[in-house]
Order: sequence, then structure tokens, then C-alpha cells
Amino acid sequence: MCRTCLLLSSLHSLVKVWLFWETCYEGDKQTIQVDLRHRQVSKSVEDVQKIIKNLTAEVSSKDARFQSIANSGVHNASLKDQPALVSKWSALLRGRCAYNPAIQVLTPTLFLISVPLQGLMGYKERRTRQWRYYTLSGSRLLSPVREPEKLHQWLELESFVNPSQEWHDARMIIEGDIVPAKVVNVFKEHLEASIKTCGLTSKVSMLESVGSVVRVAVETSEAQIEVELVPTVELMNYWPKRARWPRLFRRWPSTERARCIKSFGFNLMATSNYHWLLSFSRAEQVLLSNIDEDGGCRRKCYRVVRQLKEDVWCPGSKPVITAYHLQTLLFWTCEKYPCTRDWKDFRGCVLRLVQKLHKCVSQHYLRHYFVRSHNLLKYSNTNELDDVAKKINNFLHNPGTYVH
Repeated sequence: MCRTCLLLSSLHSLVKVWLFWETCYEGDKQTIQVDLRHRQVSKSVEDVQKIIKNLTAEVSSKDARFQSIANSGVHNASLKDQPALVSKWSALLRGRCAYNPAIQVLTPTLFLISVPLQGLMGYKERRTRQWRYYTLSGSRLLSPVREPEKLHQWLELESFVNPSQEWHDARMIIEGDIVPAKVVNVFKEHLEASIKTCGLTSKVSMLESVGSVVRVAVETSEAQIEVELVPTVELMNYWPKRARWPRLFRRWPSTERARCIKSFGFNLMATSNYHWLLSFSRAEQVLLSNIDEDGGCRRKCYRVVRQLKEDVWCPGSKPVITAYHLQTLLFWTCEKYPCTRDWKDFRGCVLRLVQKLHKCVSQHYLRHYFVRSHNLLKYSNTNELDDVAKKINNFLHNPGTYVH
């Protein structure tokens, strides 16, 4: 071979080596960025959890119907007689999840925390009367209150076999219904008093409420975190009829895992005036915590896409697309691609997840994972969704600029 050819060959090899290390360096930067985000959020969760735990414990001392968030999920006092369920939960999440099950991180500066309610035992789904003609003040209406949507329901005191006497309270009950807005009002009064009692006025401040949601700002060592506090009825060992899951002929998750997940039940959250929101946070937590037990890269893909959403496509404290939307998208993708071999090519898996996100955002349609008839983007701002879709489209045309 001539000297010129040898020189060109050597030069080509050097370029390939340089490109390889450049790619590795950029990939490491991306990993470091994702890991840094995870550490910062974990520290914020730790700070917020400590403060809200103290506040809700104080609220509980004033009104036993509201429990501390330390008693959420399988730590709920109502499960003391079900040690097998508690043991099963602990085994599933051992070493996998540091977050309190009551806390959902929607963005790095926006948390949703469910405050467990106590004294409502023995829930059974029952046929409720069709129409309601009352206002929140208790006066009569000529036309009925609107019916609940697909992810909401009425909640009657008679749905519980053994409700405590404290729940027979006109401040929370109208015509036999436990009214979420009235529950929230009572909780808010106790919370405002507890902030002063606990000496936390310098760390916690009440924010203007939007609808029936209590919002507070919590100062942490990392940032100011907006926290939405939602009184929640936790219903263990019961699965709602409208959540027709798992679907037939689906291979993810396994039949055994699905049966186990359903045993943890669901929640009813006081997020609107009249209707209670169905929540499956415990089921979602178990699905996510065990998602890569076959050695796949699902969680890593989710974290990278979440980082891109927060930094590039949808930044800000009140984004139109939250971590919950991405988590739902991940579950649907896992169901469609259940095999281990489908989650070995990291770069390809990230692009597949982004393509699915682009389709959902462009069509303004993302099905709830458990109640598939409900569209999670139904009330989202369409202009904001279209703007996000354009940014994701730009990414898909040149992904190498962002992910290596």
C-alpha cells in the first residue's frame, strides 16, 4: 500500500476514535444531567415530606378524620388487620422506591400530595341515585348538578359498611353524599391553623386556591416547591369496575403481577367540587418500580425523555405535559412492546417513546392507562400542546443534537 493510502487510513481511524470518545463524553454529560436532576428532586422531596408530615400530624390532632401522610398507603391505620397486604407491598418496593407513596412529583417544583382520610371502612361499589339538586351551600337547584366524567364518581356515606360517627357531619355531608369541596374546606381551615401552631410561617405559605385544591408554597434547600394537598379516601383490596385492566391477550405485566397490583386497590381524591377523582397511584408505583427486572432500559428511557421535556420541550412550573403523562405513555409502550429484546437498544427505545409522545401531543389524545376511555389531555390548552408538538418534531428531525 502506498504511503498516501496508509496516511489516509490512519487519519480515518483517528477520526473514528475521536468521534467515538466525543459521543461517549456527550452521553456521559446527558447521564450526569439526568442523575443530577434525580438527586435534586430527591432532596426536595425529602424536605417537603418532613414539613408536610409535621403539618398533617398537627391537623390530625385537631380532626382525626385527616391522617398524617406518614400513614398513607399500606401504612394506613385501617390496614393493621391485613399484615399480608403490608408485607406484600414492602417486598415489592424493597430497595426500589424512596418516595412516600402519598407524594407524586409532577415537575421538579410541583408536587401533588394525598392526605389520607380515616374512619371510612368497608367500601362497596353500589348503584347511586342519578340526579343531585343541591348547591355546595345546601340550597336546592331547579336543574341537576352535572354528572361525573369517566374518571370521577359520586361518593355516598352509605357506600361504607362502617363509617365512623364523625363523618355524620353537615359540614361535609349533603343529602348523604360526602362532598369533596366541603371536605377540602374543613381541611384548609385546620391546615391554616396548623402552619401557625407548628411555627412554620417562614417555610410554608398558603397560595390562592384554584377550584377545590389546597395549594401551599414550601421553601426547601433546593427551591420553592408548590404543593397541592388533596384529601384522599384510600380503598385497599378493591378494584373499581370501570378500570377494566389488565386487557385481554396482553403480556405485560404478567398475570401474577397484575393480580398483585389490583390487590392494592385505588384512591378517591377530593379534586373537584362534587365528584371524587379515581387515582391508581399505588398500582402505578409498583408498575414503575419493577419495570426493568428483566434488565431492560425502560426507566432510563423515561428519565431521559422527562429531562428533555423539562429542559427543551415543555419547561416551566406549570407545563402542559407532566411527568404523569410520560409515565402513562411509558406504560402503554411497555404493554405494546412486552419482550426483553424490545428494550435493549437504548437510543432506539428513546426515539420510539418520543415518537409516541409526538403522536399523542399532536392528536391531543392520551388514554388513561387503567380507565382507557378517559383522555388525559381533554382539558389541556391546545395551543400549548401544538407548540410542544412542534418542538418534539424538531427533535425527531435531528435527535443527535440532544441524545448521544
